[in-house]
Amino acid sequence: MKKSHIIHKSKMSFLDKVAVKITNAVGTMYCAIIFAILALISLPQALSGGAFTTVSWISQTFIQLVLLSIIMVGQKLESQHSEIRSDLDYETNVEAKKDIEKVLKEIKEIKKML
Repeated sequence: MKKSHIIHKSKMSFLDKVAVKITNAVGTMYCAIIFAILALISLPQALSGGAFTTVSWISQTFIQLVLLSIIMVGQKLESQHSEIRSDLDYETNVEAKKDIEKVLKEIKEIKKML
């Protein structure tokens, strides 16, 4: 874990830590599966209630419970990939800086020889 993350976590309040734990739990595919099972239990009743009840079930139960967790998982993965790309870009920039400094040093040496 990066040092900045450790410092940040030490400044978090109790409620902040609880919120992070809940977010981490809800943002898993396991949670999405559990929510899907819970939602599907009420599906037969929603279907027997007519179109309004079915639409209500889809929007209030399925989308809010199941898709929310799946979206959170996707956002977490995108964030991780973004951080990896950022780290790789940083390493590339550090190497480029070293190369530029080396070239500048060689140019200075050539100037001295001239």
